[in-house]
Amino acid sequence: MSPAPEDLTPRCQAVLRLVVSEYIEAAVPISSKAISDNYDLGVSPATIRSEMAALEDRGYLTHPHTSAGRVPTEQGYRYFVEKLMGESSLALAEQRTINHQFHQARLDLDQWMRLAAAVLAHKAQGAAWITAPRSTQCRLKHMELISIHDSVALLILVLQAGIVKQQILTLSSPQSQDQLSRVAHRLTDLWAGCNRAGVAATRSSLTDFENLVADMVLDTMRRTDTRTSTDVYRDGLLNILNQPEFVHNDSAHQIGRALEERQFVEELIGEVMQQGGLQIIIGGEGRWEDLSEVSVVLARYGVASQATGTLGVLGPIRMQYGRTVSVVRYVSQLMSEMVSDLYGR
Repeated sequence: MSPAPEDLTPRCQAVLRLVVSEYIEAAVPISSKAISDNYDLGVSPATIRSEMAALEDRGYLTHPHTSAGRVPTEQGYRYFVEKLMGESSLALAEQRTINHQFHQARLDLDQWMRLAAAVLAHKAQGAAWITAPRSTQCRLKHMELISIHDSVALLILVLQAGIVKQQILTLSSPQSQDQLSRVAHRLTDLWAGCNRAGVAATRSSLTDFENLVADMVLDTMRRTDTRTSTDVYRDGLLNILNQPEFVHNDSAHQIGRALEERQFVEELIGEVMQQGGLQIIIGGEGRWEDLSEVSVVLARYGVASQATGTLGVLGPIRMQYGRTVSVVRYVSQLMSEMVSDLYGR
């Protein structure tokens, strides 16, 4: 991430805060006259011009063209985010609305992922994505054995991450549905909450048929544990396409393509997983060329000892940082509650 910004005088901070806030709203260069006319800073317009010139000299503002107005630089936005923005939270009415949406939905992983992406995109007016929670070691929640034929059964394995796996099991001798159900109930009671090591530790007490089931269960859990990627849910790309910065160029389309590339998304996921907490990436920060014209707010959600995922909102560099941060933080809290419920408290 970028180094911590230097200190500015209180008056410089006040001017920079107003320029950033005004530009976020208007998307046009901000002049000293506009600041002087709209805000009472207790100083003359000439003093405001002098402070804006000083901020430009120090790299916090810039002239986009011959206009008298100025716009924030990436350094200016970074100072605003880290020093001037302060803490913000969603209004209680909005929190209640979002909370109601989630709790109206069934406790279903896919449904919650899609809802989270839609809520993030709508409330933050950006492009949103969320990755399904992953555990370093999956744990068994429930299993069933369904008779298909005298010598063929269907193994249904439900893991605590909400993952459902199905496998065809070839039987060495015919088994009735009653026999299969009894075995499934016994093994569910024996293995509920177990990871691979826990399942394997019971093998000496199993019958030959139960060991056959254990072979398939362990193989399925091993493949789940060693998968290298996870599902990504996206929403709100049109929110980017409709921003004035991107209406007449193809930058938004380049951004859209980048977000569709799994490798690119996984790099961003790795960033938040490595740093922890909530992360704000402004203008790519020299690391991601495809993000040079946007900012991203990222957060991790879940329960560290059980399963975690990431979510994020991408928008123009002049995004509403305070609101976006509060939306991302609140949705990540709700998703953490969902993970806790799925895995059992």
